[in-house]
Amino acid sequence: MSDLTRSQSFFLRHEFAIRRLHSLTGIVPLGVYMVIHLTTNASLLNGTETFQRAVYMIHSLGDLLPIVEWGGIFTPLLFHAILGVWIIRTGKSNLSRYRFTGNRRYVWQRWTGLIAFVFLMTHVLHLHGWFHADFWLAIMKPLGFANFKPYNAASTLGAAMQGYVWPAFYLAGVLATVYHLANGIWTAGITWGFWVSPQAQERATKVCVAFGVVLAVIGTSAWWAAVRMDETDIAQAEADEVEMFEAAVKTGLAYDIPEKRSVGHEDADKESGTATDALPAEEPDAEKASRPTDAVITE
Repeated sequence: MSDLTRSQSFFLRHEFAIRRLHSLTGIVPLGVYMVIHLTTNASLLNGTETFQRAVYMIHSLGDLLPIVEWGGIFTPLLFHAILGVWIIRTGKSNLSRYRFTGNRRYVWQRWTGLIAFVFLMTHVLHLHGWFHADFWLAIMKPLGFANFKPYNAASTLGAAMQGYVWPAFYLAGVLATVYHLANGIWTAGITWGFWVSPQAQERATKVCVAFGVVLAVIGTSAWWAAVRMDETDIAQAEADEVEMFEAAVKTGLAYDIPEKRSVGHEDADKESGTATDALPAEEPDAEKASRPTDAVITE
């Protein structure tokens, strides 16, 4: 091994493999997860029940869920983002000299990548708080973060999207992420040698544009499903979620985990009328029959 090779950084010595891993993780698993996530959230347009059932299915993984999240989402995301920053720092843009469409897409891909990463990290903080430690959540929740509850998915999501700032932030973030994925599929095809000729690239462009438009519609639908909810919709969604939770626990679809609910067990039982001490004990039929209907009961 020459002195020049030894003096090169790890990234430069393994750039061929690193760039392919970078493009691969952007599609699998991150791109696949993004499609599933946006489609699941868009199901809220069909009502609280549809959305909550989908969330129950996800959380039915139980103890496996953190493994899936870290192994299939968070770790690949950090890997993809760190490599993306390195590619941006080492890449050279010639947009100022050559204003071709490909050059613009090169620049937009990098800017939307940065926007997408900031958006996703903020999104996780906003709804989940990053970490589930009690001391951390005690700090985050008063600040308006980490208030999403899986067993009250529609109501807590709608409550978190009230106002104007968060809806605007999410719309910009979703659209930037959709563009980054759709254009990233096109660039990944070149990286892996799937479409190299001008004719193949033209066909791939049409497919990627169509995919991006469809995913943008799904993402915008998911965004609108959450931001359209007002206080009345949120209250009705919470009432529906209480009824669904009781049925889900009985059928084994959901686990009785208080941390995943925005309504405590006692409050939920009282609202649904199932608490044992909420109603007086019913008298035996014999005592009812022996009591005069017009009698005045005194102490």
